[in-house]
Amino acid sequence: MELKWLLCVTLLALGTLAVQAHDTDDDNDGDDVVDIEDDLDDGIEEVEESKSETSTPPPTPKVTYRPPVPTGEVYFAESFDKGTLDGWILSKAKKDDTDDEIAKYDGKWEVQDMKDTKLPGDKGLVLVTRAKHHAISSKLSKPFVFDTKPLIIQYEVNFQNGIECGGAYVKLLSKTPELNLDQFHDKTPYTIMFGPDKCGEDYKLHFIFRHKNPKTGKYEEKHAKRPDTDLKTYFTDKKTHLYTLVLNPDNSFEILVDQTVVNSGNLLNDMSPPVNPPREIEDPNDQKPEDWDERPKIPDPDAVKPDDWDEDAPAKIADENAVKPEGWLDDEPEYVADPDAEKPEDWDEDMDGEWEAPQIANPKCETAPGCGTWQRPMIDNPNYKGKWKPPMIDNVNYQGIWKPRKIPNPDFFEDLEPFKMTPFSAVGLELWSMTSDIFFDNFIICTERAVADDWASDGWGLKKAADGAAEPGVVGQMMAAAEERPWLWVVYILTVALPVFLVVLFCCSGKKQPNAAEYKKTDAPQPDVMDEDKEEERDKGDKEEEDEEEANEEKLGSDADIGSASQEEEEEEEDEDRKPASEEEETVNRSPRNRKPRKD
Repeated sequence: MELKWLLCVTLLALGTLAVQAHDTDDDNDGDDVVDIEDDLDDGIEEVEESKSETSTPPPTPKVTYRPPVPTGEVYFAESFDKGTLDGWILSKAKKDDTDDEIAKYDGKWEVQDMKDTKLPGDKGLVLVTRAKHHAISSKLSKPFVFDTKPLIIQYEVNFQNGIECGGAYVKLLSKTPELNLDQFHDKTPYTIMFGPDKCGEDYKLHFIFRHKNPKTGKYEEKHAKRPDTDLKTYFTDKKTHLYTLVLNPDNSFEILVDQTVVNSGNLLNDMSPPVNPPREIEDPNDQKPEDWDERPKIPDPDAVKPDDWDEDAPAKIADENAVKPEGWLDDEPEYVADPDAEKPEDWDEDMDGEWEAPQIANPKCETAPGCGTWQRPMIDNPNYKGKWKPPMIDNVNYQGIWKPRKIPNPDFFEDLEPFKMTPFSAVGLELWSMTSDIFFDNFIICTERAVADDWASDGWGLKKAADGAAEPGVVGQMMAAAEERPWLWVVYILTVALPVFLVVLFCCSGKKQPNAAEYKKTDAPQPDVMDEDKEEERDKGDKEEEDEEEANEEKLGSDADIGSASQEEEEEEEDEDRKPASEEEETVNRSPRNRKPRKD
């Protein structure tokens, strides 16, 4: 009830404010009428000007694009805003172990504006073709050597057409004498591979580095653990996303998307396989003894099958108590040939065989409990026990699960500084994609986080601001969504109508109770009030009678005490004879039965 009143009061207050605002507008309108009568021509011109101004929608705020400029030392920075591929080398290699038709790296790369760009002049590198191998690379200003400074690599990706199967990762190509960017291919040695990759419903964000075994000199790929974050949106929303890898000299790493950490860890603990091999391994030459018993339980050898155990008893038997229902049609089949079916005109009995009408349910069985030969239903056999097996008991000879003994790992090594990887001197994109028009932009490789953040703010930050300025408001987004999905109109209507209905229900559904004032006006009887008044008067009268009886009893007792004390000893007998008579008279006179009824 309190909630109803609160809602009603709130609505009343809002209604009052609305009325006041309307009255104020009416007053202002009255003043305007006076002004219009004084100067009609000027008023008409002002109205026409205001109409023309209000009919024009407010202009969309524009974000002016300026090419980003590094604010510190960088090893590589590329924004593609010159509109050319200067400094980039297209690979002319062929992929090994692949059909000649698709072995060539002949996929096309171009520098283009992004589709539906909100920043004119902002260009990027676009993977143009689909179902082809693509490879392109560029040299760093100087090789990156892993020493005491972090490594930060950052770039932008936009899957303009979504992505079916393909990658958008970069490779930091190792500095080797054999490095030839003109022959860049999938087997070209790299130090780090980083970036998004997707095929089917498997969404990945790679961070792989190649670690050199200090004992054998061989390289092995180490993969970072998969992030817990759902990555699907970054592949499907057709927006530009910023991918950042931060690798620190203390072996810690962070992976960020749109400047938000989605994965982090340590090179020593969070890579698979681990950087350092185990100190001990299982002896490959150790063999399990022939008498080794791994059975924790064994059948009881002393158990004997009971004499009454019948292994041949069936699991199901016919119910002997079942009775055939009355009306069962034993002579009628369940299915009969369709009398309305006709042999097709093109039916060839030599090719198709003898034609037979299709079977349909026997119409006579529809009203009967059943047709055909009646059989008793099957029930569980209470005497069924199945094949007898001896019970299982603990194996006294159980020795546990056998494992080969441990021996020192001959290949063990301990590299406590895996951060010190192979230096790299180039960055490359070597990709296969079933989707075209993948947009890359604003690559940077540096050692300072602030430099990377400034570069991101001047590039990806502007894209984000321009997209935000061009996006419609909440109402516009709702209208656009409803145009694509008309059923949303029902949701919108229910969302608006339901609160209104609840307000009306709370405020208007209560029964109106007449108050005392209305009774006064109509002089109508008030049964509840009248009954209460009569009850109070009756209780008050009973209480007065009880008080009067108590007072009389007290007075009678005090008179008796005074009379007995004032009489002499000689008159005691006379008083005793008189006293009972007088007491009996008083008692009779004061009895409630002899009292006169009181007039109310």
